[in-house]
Amino acid sequence: MSRIKETFDSLRSRGEKALVGFITAGDPGFDVSLEITRQMCRSGVDLLELGVPFSDPTADGPVIQRSSARAIGAGMNMGGVMEMVRRIREFSQVPIVLFSYYNPILAHGAEKFYADATSAGADGVLVVDLPPEESDELTGSRGDDLDFIRLVAPTTPPDRMARIASVASGFIYLVSMTGITGSGGLNSEDAAKVAGELKKTCNGLPVCVGFGISTPEDAAKVSRFADGVVVGSAFERLIESGLHDKNIAERVGEFAAGLKRAMR
Repeated sequence: MSRIKETFDSLRSRGEKALVGFITAGDPGFDVSLEITRQMCRSGVDLLELGVPFSDPTADGPVIQRSSARAIGAGMNMGGVMEMVRRIREFSQVPIVLFSYYNPILAHGAEKFYADATSAGADGVLVVDLPPEESDELTGSRGDDLDFIRLVAPTTPPDRMARIASVASGFIYLVSMTGITGSGGLNSEDAAKVAGELKKTCNGLPVCVGFGISTPEDAAKVSRFADGVVVGSAFERLIESGLHDKNIAERVGEFAAGLKRAMR
């Protein structure tokens, strides 16, 4: 059984929902970023999403775009991401999902990416710009040691939801709104309706909702109808505000703890 499934099963048995925390790996530098992940794992993050820095993150808003630029400027690359996963595994068994565009994976090599990710201790991968019809190069001949998280948009029709769910594992990431990461204006009622439709076709996979969730109040609302809540831009916004703050890792941990408390 994968760490992701074990985590969701354990949370379900306790009547809890998953807090999925995203940061860009290596922002603002490897050592600080690693300490931030340590504090997040200690403070209540149930799954950790590590963003692979990319020069053209078209689905992301300005906050995460800048985080990628800082990480790349600090020398972060795919090899560095794998090393970060290995280092995290020295202090935590929190499931790790690698969030990437396909270009860095293609440059690394699909087979090598799969082998390196599983060897380092990653549990899943979410490729934002790789639809099921075009993903065989990455998923077709691999084993089941790495869950492939799939994205569903609020505009996805039910038959398409079923198609995506049929090739997903780990959990399904439901985008709460059209637009880019960091967008405001979360409408929890609309997101709840789409989540309800998705759950009819997702073969029992957990449904996690992300985009536009930036406060404990947002997280509490979404946790009422989703199996997990994904928070990304809010973490990166906090990191960006404390680039010269020696206590930034602790501040990020405190924010994570507040989100988790609100979801209980």
